[in-house]
Amino acid sequence: MADRILKNISSRGLKNAVKGNEYRREASISYGILIGGYIVLQILTAAGLIGHNLQGQFVPICVYISLAVSLNLVVGISGELSLGHAGFMAVGAFSGILMSRILGQSMTFEPLIIIISMLFGAFVASIAGFIIGIPILGLRGDYLAIVTLAFGEIIRNFMNVLYFGFDGNGRLRFAFNHTIDGVGNNDRIITGAIGATGTKTMATFTWGLLLCLFTVFIVLNLKNSKQGRAIMSIRDNRIAGESIGLDARKYKLMAFVVSAALAGMAGCLFGLNYSTLVPVKFNFNTSVLILVFVVLGGVGNIWGGIIAAALLTVLPETFRQFADYRMLTYAIVLIVVMICTYNPALKSRITAFWTKVNPFKKKSGDGGKGKRKKSRKEAA
Repeated sequence: MADRILKNISSRGLKNAVKGNEYRREASISYGILIGGYIVLQILTAAGLIGHNLQGQFVPICVYISLAVSLNLVVGISGELSLGHAGFMAVGAFSGILMSRILGQSMTFEPLIIIISMLFGAFVASIAGFIIGIPILGLRGDYLAIVTLAFGEIIRNFMNVLYFGFDGNGRLRFAFNHTIDGVGNNDRIITGAIGATGTKTMATFTWGLLLCLFTVFIVLNLKNSKQGRAIMSIRDNRIAGESIGLDARKYKLMAFVVSAALAGMAGCLFGLNYSTLVPVKFNFNTSVLILVFVVLGGVGNIWGGIIAAALLTVLPETFRQFADYRMLTYAIVLIVVMICTYNPALKSRITAFWTKVNPFKKKSGDGGKGKRKKSRKEAA
């Protein structure tokens, strides 16, 4: 029954919403920001106007953009609060590094290694999302946030006791809570709390752009699909959605698993950007940071999350010259931006000011009214 109702809705009133101006506008802005930013940064880099420190932030910026967009699928579109996104990122990072080391034994074509590793990271992260999502998606609000937070901490502590490496015969071996016998230092892949070492760095800015474009493509098309409209209807009114036969757990689990898979892909590229990666990187602070990107950019706003993730990733590096005051300045800027963004009075003033100075605003049509008044006077 629910499928029939959604099909009828999609074939009538919402068909224009999916393929209309709103969808095209959101997609055009999102893709335009990503591609335009990539071109500008490449030109500035070629001209020598960007330092090496900032160039090193290109891949992390793309990774955090992808994470913000994927988390928006859960927080903004599904309407649930998740604080375990760093856990899915960690699963994708370490599983992707493991797959890249395995493929590196017999392959030398790096693009294929990256693609397979990212797909494997997405697959493992989606399994983790499915396993954790089945029992917890019956929870709501703060309870769900606490459980997802616990999941992220479990993943980080699990990585602290996980050991992977190749033995003398080239076979992959693993162990928990101790080193692996017969595996030398050069053959270790993951060494507990030390993390993944000896990883060949293959991530580039171009791969980061492709990851962002793919993530935005998946999220926007899911948001504007029949399933996406079902997810948003459950978010707006769960009782009404269930009353027409929508399975709330099914659709929320769908959004949760897709978000986890995209986070796994981003984590894999993040892991392939560093020769050494430690589990402590994926702690609670990382999950909160990703959530800040979503909230600051606007919950449910895809291109807003892109801008927020890029700016807040670059900001600490920009303030590095202030040394001890760097994080304090970062926090003050964040507070000011949040106040300006969610202050209705200030937003109305900014909107009114922009309406006055906007050079592209449409004509108000006063000329037409004047003509009508003149014709009435002539008639009188």
